[in-house]
Amino acid sequence: MSETATNIHPYSLEIVPPKAEGGSYQWAIRKNGKLMQRSDRSHPSEAKARENGLSQVEKLLSGAGDR
Repeated sequence: MSETATNIHPYSLEIVPPKAEGGSYQWAIRKNGKLMQRSDRSHPSEAKARENGLSQVEKLLSGAGDR
């Protein structure tokens, strides 16, 4: 996974670059280093992947993932 990570304590968002030229970006959310969630769709750019990942982290921070 990419070392490009944004920390949102206790979560971190990792943006996973495409494996091949012209591929799609993915993201992974970790809580205290443990994988919590991965993107379920591909994103055409790093910015789109980051935007989508951050929105998922915001849901987790608001308690939406505690059900």
